[in-house]
Amino acid sequence: MKKLDVITIGRSSVDLYGAQVGGRLEDMSSFNKYIGGSPTNMATGTARLGLKSGLITRVGDEHMGRFVREELERHGVNTQGVITDPDRLTALVLLGIRDQEQFPLIFYRENCADMALCEDDIDPDFIASAKAVVATGTHLSHPETEAAVLKALKLARESGGKTALDIDYRPNLWGLSGHGDGENRFIASDEVTAKLQSTLNLFDLIVGTEEEFHIAGGTTDTLQALRNVRAVSRATLVCKRGPMGAVAFEEDIPSSLDDGISGPGFPIEVFNVLGAGDGFMSGLLKGWITGCDWVTSLTYANACGAFAVSRHGCTPAYPSWEELQFFIKRGVKDKALRKDKELDQIHWATNRHTSHGGDWSTMRVFAFDHRIQLEQMADEAGVTHEHLGFFKNLCLDAALKVADGKPGYGILCDSRLGRDALYKAAGTGLWIGHPVEWPASRPLSLEPEIGPDFGGLAEWPSEHVVKVLCFYHPDDADDLRAQQEDVLKRLFAACRRNGLELLLEIIPSKVGTVDDDTTAKVIRRIYEVGIYPDWWKLEPLTTKEAWSRACTAITDNDPNTRGIVILGLDAPEDQLAASFSEAAQFDLVKGFAVGRTIFADAARKWLAGELGNEDAVAEMSKRFERLCQIWDKARAHSQSSEHQGIPA
Repeated sequence: MKKLDVITIGRSSVDLYGAQVGGRLEDMSSFNKYIGGSPTNMATGTARLGLKSGLITRVGDEHMGRFVREELERHGVNTQGVITDPDRLTALVLLGIRDQEQFPLIFYRENCADMALCEDDIDPDFIASAKAVVATGTHLSHPETEAAVLKALKLARESGGKTALDIDYRPNLWGLSGHGDGENRFIASDEVTAKLQSTLNLFDLIVGTEEEFHIAGGTTDTLQALRNVRAVSRATLVCKRGPMGAVAFEEDIPSSLDDGISGPGFPIEVFNVLGAGDGFMSGLLKGWITGCDWVTSLTYANACGAFAVSRHGCTPAYPSWEELQFFIKRGVKDKALRKDKELDQIHWATNRHTSHGGDWSTMRVFAFDHRIQLEQMADEAGVTHEHLGFFKNLCLDAALKVADGKPGYGILCDSRLGRDALYKAAGTGLWIGHPVEWPASRPLSLEPEIGPDFGGLAEWPSEHVVKVLCFYHPDDADDLRAQQEDVLKRLFAACRRNGLELLLEIIPSKVGTVDDDTTAKVIRRIYEVGIYPDWWKLEPLTTKEAWSRACTAITDNDPNTRGIVILGLDAPEDQLAASFSEAAQFDLVKGFAVGRTIFADAARKWLAGELGNEDAVAEMSKRFERLCQIWDKARAHSQSSEHQGIPA
């Protein structure tokens, strides 16, 4: 039994994608940052499809190198083979979408980290742990990196692993053209052909476009190029043909490309071809490594390629396994896949964990995003509101003290009073919720910093979760409901555009009478108008039936939701314990987000000068820790009762 399905080896970079579409790269004014490089793309693409993947490469000892490593880990890619180079920078690539046919790119790879990969970086035990090793052509272009690749291939074959080559021909990375020619995919070169042909016998699978087989085969006659490759290799050859799909050849090359083995294609609108080959390869590897026939493997590959050419970026475009299965079964509804709302929701919801790291299966959240309540406390104590920012730093200290580096802890903190605490929380491992609503507004309005176009969200870190509280009731007047839904729909759209998760908090009991169906009705209405929150924050429901109906309303509409957290409403600890016990019976409820029960007493005493900083942190830590224990005990009891077949 091998612990990994596939290890890819070679390039790793940070892709800076022009955010504007339809203009020159010279005119791009902002860029989106993704991980890139063909082997890195394939490692993440296969991980999204459920394979256990690893990567061998080098990154710099700097911010971009750490970004690559952290993103790989968020995708579930094994980073044992990712070497941190102390002397070289992580490679960068600048890319743009000019139109349907032009995709300019500039490689910043002068003496970059991944081109320092050497034989010593290849661990025999790591190679032996994988069912397959995949190499790409660029790392055959330099003697030192070539030696590393050849060692990995040799070790893979000796340990019974499969080997594959993605030809991945970039002429300027072989020194055949200048820096401004990164878009060029073919320049004939006898030297490159000879280098490739000297290694082709080492592979069980060779994949490339027609142009890539031209360089591997030494001729622009595609069939003859394939025959020339077949003369030196018994590998299965897979030739990508763009919109015509792809064909596989296990034996001799026939008289027509159409006579090869093929899978069904997917007629879609081409938006961005960059990274499409790596998406294709990810799908192909999923089938090949798991023992599927070539028709199935090529179906996976063609579908993954279709996703890639229809979306912005490389790795962000690749599908999850759930998404791929859904797409193959349902088929194409809108040729512009990025505009297919049903597909987009599945893409977001099933890939969400890969871009927002952390284990949030349990949520213990200290909520100190309160503004009005703390301002009132400051007024009562006769101190300025400037004190509140410092107090929120103490709240953060308490949260960090209780979390102690463990997963499953978080905070809710605003930026109007708690900006410094938000800055300090970045990168600590805490889940971070960040409110946008103007406190107590009804109809709902947002903090001025969000802006009338909601453009303020573009400044938010990607790890922040947008939290919005809406006082919404099924019996609201039509005009009030319409106003609030309009704000929520626009906010949801802005969150998706900026890659931010959304937590929707609803409190019907503050504005009307409630029964067992009230919250469920609100939830169903939210989905009905096209809003899919990543998280729900609900008030403690008073009956098991109310919880059951609320959870069913969510799972009926979004089986991939992150889940529910319970709010506190300044309830005493014993009341929260009772509500935790009820809610913990439902797996969809992940934990709590409680504030005043934790901080209110400490805040009043601290603002009045009756409590020092350390004592305030100690008091809040104690209360937060006790709530965490109450929740964990309630969940453990619920799971134990369920396991024993006893009604919880």
